[in-house]
Amino acid sequence: MKRNNDNLDHASLMPNLIRPAEIVRLPSHMDSHDHHYTQVVIGLKGQSEFDVGGIGNLVGPGQGCVVTSGLDHAFGGVIDQPDILVLNLPIPGNDDPVLLQRINELSQANTYFQLDAQIQKLIQMLVAEMKNSPDDLLLSRACNDTVVALLQRHISDLKTSLRDSRFDLEQIDRYIEQHLTHKISVAQLAGSVFLGESQFHMLFKEQLGITPHQYVLNKRVDAAKRLIEQGHLNLGQVAELTGFSGQSTFTHAFSRLQGISPSQYKKRVG
Repeated sequence: MKRNNDNLDHASLMPNLIRPAEIVRLPSHMDSHDHHYTQVVIGLKGQSEFDVGGIGNLVGPGQGCVVTSGLDHAFGGVIDQPDILVLNLPIPGNDDPVLLQRINELSQANTYFQLDAQIQKLIQMLVAEMKNSPDDLLLSRACNDTVVALLQRHISDLKTSLRDSRFDLEQIDRYIEQHLTHKISVAQLAGSVFLGESQFHMLFKEQLGITPHQYVLNKRVDAAKRLIEQGHLNLGQVAELTGFSGQSTFTHAFSRLQGISPSQYKKRVG
């Protein structure tokens, strides 16, 4: 992953000086390139969107992807400007073809992966040290070696966790609650639990029997009912606070799901 604009440095311009591990802040717009070396990308902060060889997904904290050498890939920030940890392979002195082969095998089986909590904690500690000593090449190489060794050890575990992937409904509910006043896309919900949009949509419908859009709509109407019952707001304010684009849209959705209009419900509970 090469730095962009003001973040450009010698490491990104000269392949022989590319650091083994570096912390990169992605732009808020989509960019793309390819390079002759393999990369492992791990999300640290915020959310970014990647498209690696035509396979797209969101990458958040604790999630990552493998970009094999020569493969065109696009990337950019979804929420603010996210930070990612980039491991560049092979690194100077790394002559282990078996290790590189296993990393490439991981990318062929599952371009994107989820890290368990234990590995995430270790990565956070390494990243903190790198931020304190950004010019320490030895530390950069040690971070690369450590994280790659962990990935090598957990490749089979990552494949299993992806194949049996299930999402955390409580995390989804928290995300909806925190963003209820705004438009919520399926891609954003999928990103909150580190899944691709199509995979998330399929799993959601399979497990809950309704689409993510229907689920969010039900949550909005439930929140509207609670606000109406409190009796402190008019219906226009209720519509705004529960993320409806206007009072007519709110009335239509509420009436369809509850069988009565918001004004009728207000009279009933008031």
